[in-house]
Amino acid sequence: ALGPAGLHFDELNKLRVLEPEAAAQTAELREQCRAFVDKTAEYQKMVGTLTEVVDQLAKTTESEKMKAIGARNLLKSIAKQREAQEQQLQALIAEKKMQLERYRIEYETLCKIEADQNEFIDQFIFQK
Repeated sequence: ALGPAGLHFDELNKLRVLEPEAAAQTAELREQCRAFVDKTAEYQKMVGTLTEVVDQLAKTTESEKMKAIGARNLLKSIAKQREAQEQQLQALIAEKKMQLERYRIEYETLCKIEADQNEFIDQFIFQK
């Protein structure tokens, strides 16, 4: 009798404005919405965690990249230092070779002078 007036009784015999079927569908939709919101919150939490992990990996990667660049630059500078040191040593070797040649020539000259002086002394002694 109340149905045409838009009033209905539910399973607990309470007076309702909605039809029992519409109320049941509304309750079911509410539960589905809650489940959807819970799953969405869980998804957002997982995405947040994933974002944090990816950010941490990016920072670690950037740090390792900088270390590698620093090591490469250090290696290049060491190679340049060695090259410069090698050039300095080659110049020193050339200078020492020239000095050795001068000393050799001076030694030969002194040996000639000594031989000449010994010959002069021998001639002087024999003349007496």
